[in-house]
Amino acid sequence: MKAVSRGVRPHSTRWAQFVLMTLLMWLSGAAVAGLQLDGHFEQGGMAIGRGVPEGTRVWQDGVPVDVGPGGIFLLAFPRDAAAESVLELHYPDGRTERRTLKIARRTFRIQRIDGLPANKVTPRSKAELARIRREAAAVKAARRILRRRADFLQGFIWPLTGPISGVYGSQRILNGKPRRPHYGVDIARPVGTTVVAPADGVVIFAEPDLFFSGGTLIIDHGMRLNTSYLHLSKLLVKKGDHVKRGQPIAEVGMTGRATGPHLHWGANVREVRIDPQLLVPPMPKDGA
Repeated sequence: MKAVSRGVRPHSTRWAQFVLMTLLMWLSGAAVAGLQLDGHFEQGGMAIGRGVPEGTRVWQDGVPVDVGPGGIFLLAFPRDAAAESVLELHYPDGRTERRTLKIARRTFRIQRIDGLPANKVTPRSKAELARIRREAAAVKAARRILRRRADFLQGFIWPLTGPISGVYGSQRILNGKPRRPHYGVDIARPVGTTVVAPADGVVIFAEPDLFFSGGTLIIDHGMRLNTSYLHLSKLLVKKGDHVKRGQPIAEVGMTGRATGPHLHWGANVREVRIDPQLLVPPMPKDGA
């Protein structure tokens, strides 16, 4: 009579390994399943990421992305974004995840604007060029500020309603000369019309007279999402002020490089200029 082996049978070992692997995959999947991405996956769009564990490191196309409390982060897709954007996540437990996001292409307009002062199209004097560089550096420094808040989650309203005279992404032809695209939306209203904050935030830049943009405000809404307001005739808030959605912040003007009174409203996520119209519902038809 043959002795019966007391060891674990081969098929039992394989089954135990299978169960363990399945459990590990389920646990890993459960953590990853918490990741949510919502927004506009198109050129000029922004997406909000939620649900990653604290300590997760995130990159978009090789560029580090700030992660805030609760695992929230922002993705941004520039005007000329490629058809795909690569999202890479390194989780605190050592796992990594890589997602390829499909980015929709947009068709942009061509806008011709004539009648601008020649030096506002092609500055030539050393003093003007030095001023432009100095002002650009100040704006760039303000936009580096990181507030680990998510005021943007409350949603945005229009800072001003009225006829839209310029849209994001359009190729500008100024006095017959091709210039860089328009990175914002222009709303035409009379000088002195009130501009309100579209969402809660902190004023990180406030200057009454920049060379190109005239009276200029920038409001930070958290995680380096900020909105800008140009060509203002009057600033009603100052740097460091906390503002609430709907609060008056400025008045429409035609300062800087402008041919008529209007508000230029722009938006940035880190260094990327996005389309502010994608932050708000359609302009009300009776807006005037």
